[in-house]
Amino acid sequence: MASLKAIKAKTRLSNSNLLFLIAAVIFVLMYIFAIITFPRSFMQFQTFFDLFNLNAPLIIMTLGLSIVMIGGGIDISIGAVCGLVTMACAVLLESQAGSIGGAVFLALAIGIAFGLLQGYLIAYLEIQPFIITLSGLFLAQGLLTTLHKDPINVTRPDFVALRDFDMVISWLGTRNRLGVFIPSEIKPGVIVVVVLLLLLAALMKWSRFGRNVYAVGGNSHSAMMLGINVKKTIFFTYVICGLTAGIAGFVYIMTTGAGNVGNASGAEMKAIASAIIGGTLLNGGVGNLLGAPIGTLTLLIINELIRAAGVQSNYQAIISGLLLYLFIVLQSVVMSLRDRKNITMVLPSWLKSGFHPRVRQRE
Repeated sequence: MASLKAIKAKTRLSNSNLLFLIAAVIFVLMYIFAIITFPRSFMQFQTFFDLFNLNAPLIIMTLGLSIVMIGGGIDISIGAVCGLVTMACAVLLESQAGSIGGAVFLALAIGIAFGLLQGYLIAYLEIQPFIITLSGLFLAQGLLTTLHKDPINVTRPDFVALRDFDMVISWLGTRNRLGVFIPSEIKPGVIVVVVLLLLLAALMKWSRFGRNVYAVGGNSHSAMMLGINVKKTIFFTYVICGLTAGIAGFVYIMTTGAGNVGNASGAEMKAIASAIIGGTLLNGGVGNLLGAPIGTLTLLIINELIRAAGVQSNYQAIISGLLLYLFIVLQSVVMSLRDRKNITMVLPSWLKSGFHPRVRQRE
């Protein structure tokens, strides 16, 4: 009997995996609904791939933000940092001394610099993450407008060739109305997303750092009692988040081909919403990085459905807000039910019945 209980305990889904499973099921149902409602558009493989092609920067930012949120923090500067990186890379690439390698290095340097600064202030000086990252948002926006106010179209031949490069999937595609087979295409940004997703998911699942992040996000005081360096763990979550914001900025300019003061504006709010929809809790300790692209795609499908239905664009924000409410309430209900069940399972039989054996002995 005891071994059976042990097997059930081992096979029981964790909170992170359960919320990820719920998010994945909702995404599949939403996409099936989209196919049924608008088959001409959503039945095409390229429509699905374009969700990744056009929104790879947002998925990358969501990955980094999810790590910070699992650790119990928040970062609202990532959108502005991403925009700053796009403009800085555009200015460098259009200069005579610019190169693609130099632009990649600049993007990583800017992202890591913001991560180091904000991570140190939050982890070691113990200042509220919202205040620090709000300051980072204003700093990045100020640097962006100071650097260059007008849009910059990057016309370097080697960069244009990189931007226009497509990985063709010859065996997967659709036929147009004339019966001509059109293969599906994947942009370089999607490859970056896949590589980062695999690396960061493996980091969070199998490394000591990943386990420490979950422990700190669940209960920082308990993590400290277990010998975990809480400040160092929090610090590196923000460094990783800054790094992913820098990578997202370079992928953004590869997607659009231009630097603009409006690039990635409001992306931090979309990333937060995507992380929550993907199963990451705001209070930390629970989340699955595989849910980051799921949450992002779910949010995007909602917007695409609204656009395909011909509804006014201002309703997208309304429905996205309502969807976010729904997921937060759903997560709260699921977690409360599981916590209640855990308490019931852990309590001994005499406490479940309200009878303490030692009390009876004293009587």
